Amino acid sequence: MNKGFNIGNFKIDNNSPVFIIAELSANHNGSFENALATIKAAKRVGADAIKLQTYTADTITIDAKTDDFRLKQGTIWDGKYLYDLYQEAYTPWEWHEKLFKAAEEEGLICFSSPFDNTAVDLLESLNAPAYKIASFEITDIPLIEYVASKGKPVIISTGIAELEDIELAINACKGQGNTDIALLKCTSSYPAPIEEANMLMIKDLAERFDVISGLSDHTMGISVPVVATSLGAKIIEKHFILDRSIGGPDASFSLNEEEFANMVKVVREAEKAIGEVNYQLTEKQSKGREFSRSLYITEDVKGGDIITEKNVRSIRPGYGMHPKHYKEVLGRKFANNYPKGTALKWELIK
Repeated sequence: MNKGFNIGNFKIDNNSPVFIIAELSANHNGSFENALATIKAAKRVGADAIKLQTYTADTITIDAKTDDFRLKQGTIWDGKYLYDLYQEAYTPWEWHEKLFKAAEEEGLICFSSPFDNTAVDLLESLNAPAYKIASFEITDIPLIEYVASKGKPVIISTGIAELEDIELAINACKGQGNTDIALLKCTSSYPAPIEEANMLMIKDLAERFDVISGLSDHTMGISVPVVATSLGAKIIEKHFILDRSIGGPDASFSLNEEEFANMVKVVREAEKAIGEVNYQLTEKQSKGREFSRSLYITEDVKGGDIITEKNVRSIRPGYGMHPKHYKEVLGRKFANNYPKGTALKWELIK
């Protein structure tokens, strides 16, 4: 069984709390002040980490205005050219050091998704504690190898992945001697239809590949993260924005402050509800057994009277004999006179 790993001071394993990541993505909409405020808000709403995306338009694509480079996959960005979209959405590299420092001051773990080797180099210079491979980069084996070579945990989204893609990505990490791997179930639609969430994949990813599994979620609302938690997700990533009115490429499928705080609250409640396999009753549960059924004398009786279905019944509360003895006592006799409402005990029978 996978032993898990640490990201910063957060231990992630099969017994740990869910590691909740607030994805900043493009939700600063070009404003450094928005980025800083979002980090502070992520701490307020209970996130464990804030995640950036480290690319420029030139490191992720080229400035080409041909049909290949125009979005037409039924996304909210259809009609835009890739270069223009990424030029609008990227987080300036000169912000990174200040954002990492701001997160540290808030007590948040900060890391990022790099999209090329130069981004990895920048993040290494900032002592990033982990790396995230975005859904569409799962096929970039050279990038995954370079990331894994840094010896940090590698979290990989599987949004567009077929089984072979996942196997290749995992083998790329292991080939670099890195087994600190997590796989996130992800539906790469923006927003993602809830009926395509396929949360049973959470358990399968963990068992099939012997890794930590989790969720990178683009659905609206918080139902899917809660279901993921109940199915064993140990990492949940959700896009976070101060207010959708800020605008930007990812605003429409991001949770605002109130919504994200509610997600954290319900995920933490779900963790408590999952509990453990334990047939021992708590003190409160044991007290509740007083309202269970037991055998009672249900009419006034005299010594020598025969015990019948009329004068002894299985009723609430639970202070009398266990109902399993009911047939055993029928036909026997009472030892003395007893009033209606007496809890039946062996010593009352002869």
